[in-house]
Amino acid sequence: MTDEEKHLWYDFLKKLPQTVQRQKVIGNYIVDFYCAEAKLVIELDGSQHFSKQGVQDDFIRDDFLNSLGITVTRYSNLDSCENFEGVCSDILKKISEAKQ
Repeated sequence: MTDEEKHLWYDFLKKLPQTVQRQKVIGNYIVDFYCAEAKLVIELDGSQHFSKQGVQDDFIRDDFLNSLGITVTRYSNLDSCENFEGVCSDILKKISEAKQ
């Protein structure tokens, strides 16, 4: 895991009442974090995800995950560093919405 992933895991996701798995294999992909209860994938994206190829690869990957009924939410590493509380609040909101 990257430093940003470790921070999100140890300081937030691991403490949630919902089970969140890290480095979960789904199909041919490994997602950063997965909450089965909410059918939610949480990705922290480094700079490689913002290249033309990275955007294209993520689109294909997200399309596959969406076809399984899984929602993918993405945050940049910069977001997780500069707005950690906001990222955590958004994740809680998405989990709550999925349970409705």
